[in-house]
Amino acid sequence: MKFGLQIPNLGPFADVHRLIKLAQEAEAAGWDGFFLWDHVAIPDRMADATTVMAALAAVTTRLRLGVLVTAPSRRRPWKLAREWTTLDHLSNGRAVLGVGLGASDYDFERCGEEAEPKVRAARMDEALTIIDALWSGREVTYHGQHFQVDGLRFQPTPIQQPRIPIWVAGFYPNPAPLRRAARWDGMFAIRPNDPIQPDDWRQILTTIAELRSDMAHYDAIHSDITQGEADRERVTAYARAGVTWWLEDISPVRVGWPLGADWPEPWDVDAITARIARGPITGVE
Repeated sequence: MKFGLQIPNLGPFADVHRLIKLAQEAEAAGWDGFFLWDHVAIPDRMADATTVMAALAAVTTRLRLGVLVTAPSRRRPWKLAREWTTLDHLSNGRAVLGVGLGASDYDFERCGEEAEPKVRAARMDEALTIIDALWSGREVTYHGQHFQVDGLRFQPTPIQQPRIPIWVAGFYPNPAPLRRAARWDGMFAIRPNDPIQPDDWRQILTTIAELRSDMAHYDAIHSDITQGEADRERVTAYARAGVTWWLEDISPVRVGWPLGADWPEPWDVDAITARIARGPITGVE
């Protein structure tokens, strides 16, 4: 199991210099990954995730870097493909692209984007098909319902092959996210206000294994909170269930916050920084 940090780049963590310092401290403390949120309209004070990731790639050497999650349905897939290829080169092959429908309608409605979930899902599937094809370096022609590409070829290709890992986020137990995640490289399962349990993960991974031919190198990503070494047994239960990444949820409020509302203040920045400095739990079997 690897251990990462899931940090909302909002409020005081919209300060890009603070994020850079935190990433360096996280790497020194033994964390394996550093992941930011990616929103447009919640809240007002927020740093752009992709831009920050480029800066973090230049000041770290080991951390996996990514977003959890971006919504390809509101992005141009060719632009997203270029951005993440560049990030993969900046980081020497440490990029991870986390994708999902986008939990907040505010990111869509306030910007005149299509908010209907089924349309967003269809756009995301088309976008991922195009991104994956462009990352191959081949000439791509694609005529979908939502996106059109004619004779487009991208160089360079990402360092990571056959592609930069794509982790798919989705609400469990909805079946559609499981089917989508089975086509890509990882599942970031979410159940609001009710953490997914080890037995749930066993069922998730059993279902995904039935939908794909090979589970080698497939990632199962769980987000939760630990207080320290006393939580080793609990985390070990997830590792034994097949979870490959534990993401420490660095948030001032994990439940009960309505998306689209102002982020609650104050943040206990000192406590969050201290938790990062303590590093991940050790000795998980």
